[in-house]
Amino acid sequence: MQNPKSQQLSRDYEAKNLLVLEGLEAVRKRPAMYIGSTDTRGLMHCLWEIIDNSVDEALAGFGSEIEVALGADGSVSVHDHARGVPVDKEPRTGLSGVEVVFTKLHAGGKFGNSSYTATGGLHGVGASVVNALSSRLDVEVDRDGATWEMSFRRGVPGVFDGEGPNADFTPQSGLRKGKRVAKGKTGTRVRYWPDRQIFLADAELSIRHLHDRARQTSFLVPGLKIEVTDARHGEAAVETFLHVGGITEFADFLAPDAPLTEIIRLQGTDSFVETVPMLDDKGAMTPTDVERDLDVDIAVRWGTGYDTVLKSFVNIIATPKGGTHVQGFERGLTRALVKSYEGTRGLLKAGEEVVKDDCIEGLTAVVTVRLAEPQFEGQTKEVLGTPAVNRLVARVVESEMGKFLTAPKTRQVARTLQEKVVAAARTRVQARAHRETQRRKNALESSTLPPKLKDCRSTGVDSTELFIVEGDSALGTANVARNSEFQALLPIRGKILNVQKASIGDMLKNAECASIIQVVGAGSGRSFDVDSARYGKVIFMADADSDGAHIRCLLATLFFRYMRPLVEAGRVFSAVPPLHRFELINPKKGYDKYIYTYSDAEYQRKSLELTKRGQKFKEPQRYKGLGEMDADQLADTTMSPKHRMLRRLTVDDAEAAERVFEVLMGNEVAPRKEFIIEGAYALEADRIDA
Repeated sequence: MQNPKSQQLSRDYEAKNLLVLEGLEAVRKRPAMYIGSTDTRGLMHCLWEIIDNSVDEALAGFGSEIEVALGADGSVSVHDHARGVPVDKEPRTGLSGVEVVFTKLHAGGKFGNSSYTATGGLHGVGASVVNALSSRLDVEVDRDGATWEMSFRRGVPGVFDGEGPNADFTPQSGLRKGKRVAKGKTGTRVRYWPDRQIFLADAELSIRHLHDRARQTSFLVPGLKIEVTDARHGEAAVETFLHVGGITEFADFLAPDAPLTEIIRLQGTDSFVETVPMLDDKGAMTPTDVERDLDVDIAVRWGTGYDTVLKSFVNIIATPKGGTHVQGFERGLTRALVKSYEGTRGLLKAGEEVVKDDCIEGLTAVVTVRLAEPQFEGQTKEVLGTPAVNRLVARVVESEMGKFLTAPKTRQVARTLQEKVVAAARTRVQARAHRETQRRKNALESSTLPPKLKDCRSTGVDSTELFIVEGDSALGTANVARNSEFQALLPIRGKILNVQKASIGDMLKNAECASIIQVVGAGSGRSFDVDSARYGKVIFMADADSDGAHIRCLLATLFFRYMRPLVEAGRVFSAVPPLHRFELINPKKGYDKYIYTYSDAEYQRKSLELTKRGQKFKEPQRYKGLGEMDADQLADTTMSPKHRMLRRLTVDDAEAAERVFEVLMGNEVAPRKEFIIEGAYALEADRIDA
């Protein structure tokens, strides 16, 4: 039987009920479709769209300076010295070029090959989308001996009577001619205020991301100067980015480790035929074969480390999720290296094979391709989809890399690289064998867990906790203090291996590291599966002294390097044991008999407070280690969920965290020495526990 309500809906569904969104209304209705989201990421995407228009001009050879400014009034401005947006009439619409670019979706100069040969813009929606999502946008164009001006409110052209987005507004189409300028002076200035009706209240522009993008662009367009001014918080802070070394300098900047090879440039040009719909003389869309040129320029280098850093770009637009150009690069690189072992002795043994992951271990690469009208997957341009690029890039990389591996003058370096790749292949096989022996479905099905593990009875991941405890002496007390229903204990002997300096093979051979990975039960490295972790929380419990801090740092390094998804999920913690205990004599009302403090500053404050109130207490006890506490004290202060304090390890910025771990725990001594010396000057002498 049909629902009466659905019958009513069915009768009312007629053509008059259809909603037609005109012009930029669709953008305001569904902004995330065009900019990805309405949080900080979407706000930054709008800025990229305007900056990229200026960069495309520089890429075409017009203008070598771009100024970006974040104003105290919430505005954003981008100024270039390029050709300027066209100000003459567009014949089909009868509107000026400025109004067409900023109000019409899928309109711009990047669809054909007459104005640009290779650009980041593709769909002709960037400037118009930013305009639609701005409470006010002003554009000024220096061209033909005059400054041409136009303003918009949420995509509607008009005139503002005053400064800022809240000034009185009168709708009015048409470009206004302003003051005269030198005849040869050209350029475009765009200033806009993001619409807070669209973007989330806590969305704000990230100056760090802006600096990173400006630096990246200056590497990709050698000679382009980008000046970024941030005046949002009082005095203006100015950063200037200018690099002439191109992607060679970029790869050197990105490299996280010492070099094993010099930077190798893999360059080539090829062409392909693409079938695209084009307007014929009768106005119909006809499939037409078009020949495209593809320029490939890649900088690669291998280092002594194990991490892979790969940045890819299409017409200088970043493609963080890769695409056909990255697939072609990896395929060509793997083919070249595999072929290089043919006819060599003493490198690959019988039965051994090299795969892509072995070839890119320790690799830093900047992959750039340039072509007209690239096919991206979505307006955010995060993935290149042009199919032919895969084949052509693979061909160029295989050829150029093959030359490097066989050239007489680079033979010794090539041999070192081949040995590194073989070592990575052997380590991969060892790691796979190790994972196969350590996996288990649940606690009852496995007999391979370390015998020193004191497991809990519960198998519910959400409620269980694993305490990694420093030393066997603390283990005995912790075993009594814990709630064995949901708290498990794993003791470690002394300081574990510093995995930032060690290879994967060395890490897996280390008994303590292997035990931790085995007990967590989710694998390690690229194969780590956070959903397979046996415990909801992992808690480091070490003494509150310098040795304990070092152990926590070593454990953090292990988890960040090989079990990072667990850290990113917020499931790794550090216990905070107390430093001091006050035992009160005849405690006054409102005071417990025992009071714990967790720092020297808190100890001083509490001591003064008790003395001021006339409360007598015994000589405070200072804990040198967890083993000095009895079970009740350890439970109350460090293990009981009701009273304990935990510090959650988080990764807000993975790249920054990588740099910190490399400085503090890596092979390079000089940066760590510099860090310690700088910290020493900031440390007060009376805080040193000597």
